[in-house]
Amino acid sequence: MTQTARQFQRNCDTTTNDADHRSWIRIALNQAGDARSTAQARFNDWDGACGAASQIKWESLDHLAENLESFEAKLLARGASVHWAETGEDACAYILRVAAERHAKRIVKSKCMTTEEIGLNERLEAAGLKVVESDLGEFIVQLRKEPPYHFVFPAMHLRRNRISETFEREIGAAPTEDAESLTLTARQELRNVFLSADIGISGANFGVADTGMISITENEGNARLTTSIPRIHIAVMGIEKVIPRLADLALLLPVLATSATGQTLTCYNTMIGGPRQPGEVDGPDEFHVILLDNGRTRLLADPGLRDALRCIRCGACLNICPVYRNIGGHAYDTTYQGPIGAVITPHLQDLTNWKHLAFASSLCGACTETCPVGIRLHDHLHHTRSMVAERKTSGLEAMMARMYAFAALRPGLFQWCGRQMRRTLRMTTRFRGGRLDPFRAWRHTRDLPAAPAKSFHDLWKERKA
Repeated sequence: MTQTARQFQRNCDTTTNDADHRSWIRIALNQAGDARSTAQARFNDWDGACGAASQIKWESLDHLAENLESFEAKLLARGASVHWAETGEDACAYILRVAAERHAKRIVKSKCMTTEEIGLNERLEAAGLKVVESDLGEFIVQLRKEPPYHFVFPAMHLRRNRISETFEREIGAAPTEDAESLTLTARQELRNVFLSADIGISGANFGVADTGMISITENEGNARLTTSIPRIHIAVMGIEKVIPRLADLALLLPVLATSATGQTLTCYNTMIGGPRQPGEVDGPDEFHVILLDNGRTRLLADPGLRDALRCIRCGACLNICPVYRNIGGHAYDTTYQGPIGAVITPHLQDLTNWKHLAFASSLCGACTETCPVGIRLHDHLHHTRSMVAERKTSGLEAMMARMYAFAALRPGLFQWCGRQMRRTLRMTTRFRGGRLDPFRAWRHTRDLPAAPAKSFHDLWKERKA
């Protein structure tokens, strides 16, 4: 799927014009921020913890090849199957092949943004397979045929009455706005799905190189059911998720929980290293791990962007971003929203079709300040903007850039243009916001400062005189 700048603008207009929706999202994000602040205060040295987490992720990238090879070898030794997928198409084809060979009909999934990235659900359903999301938020948006709104809180944009309407319409549930009752409705609906599913598909928060295990962190227990009850478990993880040592999780898991949900630790933290072993009473007969590239090695090779691969998908940058807080998650039309999405989406998919996301930022640096692993997101957004500018060879923007460069190299002409612009601004004041206002699009959502009486050059000359 691709998106044009025009489509993105329309999506933004829809959300920003819905004051009630924006108010609800801000309340939810403020609550997440308050919870995070409380959890951070429990650390003796939060900044120190984030610095150490950052170093672990840097080490992971610096030795990515060795870590992946160790991870694979240990999985294979315990009877797991490992598939290297260069593209999303490769990953989907492998899963479809496993499903066909095992005559699978029904699939249950726990929350996994990597499968959202490759459009797995759509591919499976097109092949005639029944796919059910088991995370509560993902289950709700799946029933509504919507993508996740936020990659930590998929249904954060929905109030209880709308969730009740969805359950009533899609699964025949009785109307209610009681949170516990809504949760029980979903639990009853999902119970038979777990018991009847042929394949369980999950993601992985981390892959541990020295033990050959994946780590899954969650709050509902649905991931444990998804990975243990069906006879086949398939885990899809990006190659950047591997870390060197099991001991690293002692820091990364609480840092992730604090940044993502404001918890000291999530309720369920599970390690999985292979299929059911002799003498074990539960677990899948088969365990498959798909190591997905899908553009990640391109990011790794770019010294200006590679540290974006250190992201632990906590969503903290979305929660703090002034743009996300106003336009919401669905405006992006992509798996990864907010600042981190604006950085990685153009490079994981296609810069030409997603370049506008890098400009949906104030470059205020709040995302960088809040990132628990120290990714300099605002610098990456600026770097992507530079890449976009370098690729412009035609079109209106390229022509305007050449005109600006022509004037900027000629001081006399540049000052003359400045005088004309100041006159124009003063003349259009009377048409402010009307049809004849040439700056109406700008003034529709923000103020345009009044034109100064004199330019900086004029004031400087007067001062030196």
